[in-house]
Amino acid sequence: MATAERLASGLYFGEGPRWHDGALFFSDQHDLRVLRLDVSSGVVTTVCEVDRQPSGLGWLPDGDLLVVSMHDRRVLRLPGSVPGGGPLVEHADLSSVATFHCNDMVVDSAGRAYVGNFGFDFETKGAEFATAAIALVDPDGTVRVAADGLGFPNGSVITPDGATFIVGESYGGGLTAFTIAGDGTLGDRREFARVDGAVPDGICLDAEGAVWFADPIGGDVIRVREGGEVTDRVAVGDGRKAYACMLGGPDRQTLYVCAATTYASAETRRGKRMGRVVAVDVDVPGAGLP
Repeated sequence: MATAERLASGLYFGEGPRWHDGALFFSDQHDLRVLRLDVSSGVVTTVCEVDRQPSGLGWLPDGDLLVVSMHDRRVLRLPGSVPGGGPLVEHADLSSVATFHCNDMVVDSAGRAYVGNFGFDFETKGAEFATAAIALVDPDGTVRVAADGLGFPNGSVITPDGATFIVGESYGGGLTAFTIAGDGTLGDRREFARVDGAVPDGICLDAEGAVWFADPIGGDVIRVREGGEVTDRVAVGDGRKAYACMLGGPDRQTLYVCAATTYASAETRRGKRMGRVVAVDVDVPGAGLP
């Protein structure tokens, strides 16, 4: 099993890593900021602040950054997608689809955004489980249901041909694939891989069609092929667990992982900046979106 090396530390809870324009972008959810990491220098800069907790990230074709605002169930847009690019504005209100906090997002080449949500308050003891829908946000901000009946839809990817959408169901025990229709909705639901004993969180896709997923229960990042064959594992080390991953770098052969000791905001906000970004080189480059 490979072990990742630390790139950046002093974070609360990193999520939603994305490789874009030669740098790694991600959300520090509990510090209420979207960050940019220069992986060559290790310098971290603030892109924007999101008061209701940032999560998934993506870019529109015109370069504007989209950010999921978790607690008020919105997608925000940052013109220019870089620090100083302008104030955040509302791109879409997801409250008609999301039944609890929103989380990860993938944006396709046409600017359509797919956003998951928890479905229910999983942090409250005794809360009743409920499935969730994936919201589909058109480039003009119109919101529709892309697919429903999912067990905590979390990280998601789109294949290079734009034909298949794969999502991790954190409470579903696996990864689920859909065919993307011409209007962006998701159909032909099918199992991509069962991952019994693991909890898929953030995911990314490689050029062989395999998926890397972060497993915050076991703590590792796991590579799985369609059908369920596990081929590789990466440990984040130092008592931390993996929550999200992204293939990036100049050749997309570096696996970047957001790791932390816990998700619980009550712990991280007591000043315990135990989150970090770690990285490991892999053999197969990334592919598709994000």
